[in-house]
Amino acid sequence: MNVGNRWGRGSESEVVCIACGAEVPRSGAREYDRNGDRWDRDGKRLEYLCKPCHRECCQQPREGLEATLVEAAAGCVEDEVFFERYYDIVGRELPTRYEDGG
Repeated sequence: MNVGNRWGRGSESEVVCIACGAEVPRSGAREYDRNGDRWDRDGKRLEYLCKPCHRECCQQPREGLEATLVEAAAGCVEDEVFFERYYDIVGRELPTRYEDGG
């Protein structure tokens, strides 16, 4: 028995990429958990990204991110205030959906 089958997932089963809609072999995909906790699998159905979409979506530069989050008071202020501060720090305009609190 291979490791993939032991964990209840065959390596060649087909999955659908949630980003581009491509149907790819499970071995050609990466698991995605919209709750951010892919290790706790009880009662949840994981989604998948094909490897090209995973590389495109998940390889963002992280340099200075922690300092920026601290400066914007992440987790210490209301979301709207945090977003205003964050976008001001990174020099971008706040998206419209946050300007009206929605």
